Amino acid sequence: MDKPLVGIIMGSDSDWSAMQRCVETLKQFGVAFEAHVMSAHRTPERAATYAAQAEERGLKVLICAAGMAAHLAGVIAGHTTLPVIGVPMKGGAMDGLDALLATVQMPGGIPVATVALGNAGATNAAVLAVQMLALSDAGLRAKLHAQKSAMEAKVAEADAKLQTLL
Repeated sequence: MDKPLVGIIMGSDSDWSAMQRCVETLKQFGVAFEAHVMSAHRTPERAATYAAQAEERGLKVLICAAGMAAHLAGVIAGHTTLPVIGVPMKGGAMDGLDALLATVQMPGGIPVATVALGNAGATNAAVLAVQMLALSDAGLRAKLHAQKSAMEAKVAEADAKLQTLL
Protein backbone atom coordinates (compact mmCIF):
# COMPACT_ATOMS: atom_id res chain seq x y z
CA MET A 1 0.00 0.00 0.00
CA ASP A 2 1.23 3.50 -0.81
CA LYS A 3 2.35 5.72 2.02
CA PRO A 4 -0.53 8.02 3.04
CA LEU A 5 -0.28 11.64 1.90
CA VAL A 6 -3.58 12.81 3.38
CA GLY A 7 -4.75 12.37 6.95
CA ILE A 8 -8.51 12.43 7.54
CA ILE A 9 -9.63 13.05 11.10
CA MET A 10 -13.24 12.90 12.24
CA GLY A 11 -14.37 14.21 15.59
CA SER A 12 -16.94 11.43 15.79
CA ASP A 13 -17.80 8.28 13.90
CA SER A 14 -21.13 9.93 13.09
CA ASP A 15 -19.16 12.10 10.62
CA TRP A 16 -18.39 9.01 8.52
CA SER A 17 -21.66 9.19 6.54
CA ALA A 18 -20.47 12.46 4.98
CA MET A 19 -16.73 11.77 5.01
CA GLN A 20 -17.16 8.63 2.90
CA ARG A 21 -17.38 11.06 -0.03
CA CYS A 22 -13.96 12.42 0.89
CA VAL A 23 -12.51 8.92 0.94
CA GLU A 24 -14.19 7.97 -2.35
CA THR A 25 -12.85 11.11 -4.03
CA LEU A 26 -9.29 10.51 -2.83
CA LYS A 27 -9.53 6.92 -4.09
CA GLN A 28 -10.75 8.15 -7.51
CA PHE A 29 -7.60 10.27 -7.78
CA GLY A 30 -5.38 7.47 -6.49
CA VAL A 31 -4.24 9.44 -3.45
CA ALA A 32 -3.22 7.35 -0.44
CA PHE A 33 -4.77 8.41 2.86
CA GLU A 34 -5.42 7.33 6.41
CA ALA A 35 -8.52 8.03 8.49
CA HIS A 36 -9.04 8.24 12.24
CA VAL A 37 -11.61 9.28 14.82
CA MET A 38 -10.26 11.59 17.51
CA SER A 39 -11.66 14.54 19.36
CA ALA A 40 -10.32 17.96 20.23
CA HIS A 41 -12.25 17.73 23.49
CA ARG A 42 -12.39 14.03 24.41
CA THR A 43 -8.90 13.00 23.21
CA PRO A 44 -6.96 16.29 23.12
CA GLU A 45 -3.52 14.77 23.71
CA ARG A 46 -4.05 12.16 21.00
CA ALA A 47 -5.15 14.86 18.53
CA ALA A 48 -2.18 17.09 19.39
CA THR A 49 0.29 14.21 19.07
CA TYR A 50 -1.20 13.13 15.74
CA ALA A 51 -0.88 16.65 14.34
CA ALA A 52 2.64 17.17 15.68
CA GLN A 53 3.88 13.90 14.15
CA ALA A 54 1.97 14.08 10.85
CA GLU A 55 4.70 15.79 8.82
CA GLU A 56 7.49 13.48 9.94
CA ARG A 57 5.27 10.51 9.04
CA GLY A 58 5.02 11.84 5.46
CA LEU A 59 1.54 13.33 5.46
CA LYS A 60 1.16 16.44 3.27
CA VAL A 61 -2.42 17.61 3.99
CA LEU A 62 -4.81 17.09 6.91
CA ILE A 63 -8.59 17.09 6.57
CA CYS A 64 -10.64 17.52 9.74
CA ALA A 65 -14.39 16.99 10.02
CA ALA A 66 -16.31 18.07 13.10
CA GLY A 67 -19.70 19.37 14.08
CA MET A 68 -21.11 21.64 16.75
CA ALA A 69 -18.19 23.46 18.45
CA ALA A 70 -15.93 22.08 15.68
CA HIS A 71 -12.62 22.85 17.33
CA LEU A 72 -10.85 19.86 15.79
CA ALA A 73 -9.41 21.57 12.69
CA GLY A 74 -8.18 24.52 14.74
CA VAL A 75 -6.55 22.32 17.35
CA ILE A 76 -4.86 20.28 14.63
CA ALA A 77 -3.72 23.46 12.83
CA GLY A 78 -2.26 24.75 16.08
CA HIS A 79 0.08 21.73 16.25
CA THR A 80 1.34 21.50 12.65
CA THR A 81 2.58 23.57 9.73
CA LEU A 82 0.84 21.27 7.23
CA PRO A 83 -2.20 22.64 5.39
CA VAL A 84 -5.41 21.85 7.28
CA ILE A 85 -8.80 21.68 5.61
CA GLY A 86 -11.85 21.88 7.86
CA VAL A 87 -15.15 20.24 6.97
CA PRO A 88 -17.97 21.53 9.19
CA MET A 89 -20.64 18.91 9.81
CA LYS A 90 -24.38 19.53 9.78
CA GLY A 91 -26.40 18.83 12.91
CA GLY A 92 -26.92 20.14 16.38
CA ALA A 93 -29.14 23.01 17.48
CA MET A 94 -27.89 25.29 14.69
CA ASP A 95 -27.83 22.60 11.96
CA GLY A 96 -24.14 23.16 11.24
CA LEU A 97 -23.92 26.96 11.38
CA ASP A 98 -22.03 26.73 14.68
CA ALA A 99 -19.59 24.23 13.13
CA LEU A 100 -19.10 26.44 10.08
CA LEU A 101 -18.35 29.52 12.17
CA ALA A 102 -16.04 27.63 14.54
CA THR A 103 -14.09 26.20 11.61
CA VAL A 104 -13.76 29.37 9.57
CA GLN A 105 -13.08 31.87 12.39
CA MET A 106 -9.45 31.16 13.20
CA PRO A 107 -6.95 33.59 14.69
CA GLY A 108 -4.30 35.10 12.43
CA GLY A 109 -1.39 32.74 11.87
CA ILE A 110 -3.43 29.55 12.35
CA PRO A 111 -5.22 29.08 9.00
CA VAL A 112 -7.84 26.44 8.34
CA ALA A 113 -9.12 26.22 4.78
CA THR A 114 -12.85 25.77 5.28
CA VAL A 115 -15.15 24.09 2.78
CA ALA A 116 -18.92 23.69 2.61
CA LEU A 117 -21.00 21.88 5.20
CA GLY A 118 -21.42 18.12 5.08
CA ASN A 119 -21.43 16.05 1.90
CA ALA A 120 -20.34 18.74 -0.57
CA GLY A 121 -17.66 19.87 1.86
CA ALA A 122 -16.34 16.34 2.23
CA THR A 123 -15.96 16.02 -1.54
CA ASN A 124 -14.47 19.51 -1.88
CA ALA A 125 -11.98 18.86 0.92
CA ALA A 126 -10.64 15.88 -1.00
CA VAL A 127 -10.46 17.83 -4.26
CA LEU A 128 -8.70 20.73 -2.52
CA ALA A 129 -6.19 18.30 -0.99
CA VAL A 130 -5.57 16.83 -4.45
CA GLN A 131 -5.08 20.33 -5.87
CA MET A 132 -2.48 21.03 -3.18
CA LEU A 133 -0.66 17.78 -3.92
CA ALA A 134 -0.90 18.42 -7.67
CA LEU A 135 1.34 21.46 -7.30
CA SER A 136 4.25 19.02 -7.32
CA ASP A 137 2.67 16.04 -9.11
CA ALA A 138 2.01 16.25 -12.85
CA GLY A 139 -0.02 13.03 -12.80
CA LEU A 140 -2.48 14.47 -10.31
CA ARG A 141 -2.65 17.71 -12.33
CA ALA A 142 -3.64 15.70 -15.40
CA LYS A 143 -6.34 13.89 -13.41
CA LEU A 144 -7.71 17.22 -12.16
CA HIS A 145 -7.86 18.56 -15.73
CA ALA A 146 -9.67 15.39 -16.83
CA GLN A 147 -12.15 15.79 -13.97
CA LYS A 148 -12.89 19.39 -15.01
CA SER A 149 -13.40 18.29 -18.62
CA ALA A 150 -15.77 15.51 -17.53
CA MET A 151 -17.82 17.97 -15.44
CA GLU A 152 -17.98 20.36 -18.40
CA ALA A 153 -19.11 17.57 -20.73
CA LYS A 154 -21.81 16.51 -18.28
CA VAL A 155 -23.23 20.04 -18.15
CA ALA A 156 -23.11 20.34 -21.95
CA GLU A 157 -24.96 17.02 -22.21
CA ALA A 158 -27.62 18.21 -19.77
CA ASP A 159 -28.04 21.41 -21.76
CA ALA A 160 -28.37 19.52 -25.04
CA LYS A 161 -31.02 17.29 -23.48
CA LEU A 162 -32.90 20.34 -22.21
CA GLN A 163 -32.82 21.89 -25.68
CA THR A 164 -34.58 18.84 -27.13
CA LEU A 165 -37.40 19.31 -24.61
CA LEU A 166 -38.05 22.95 -25.48
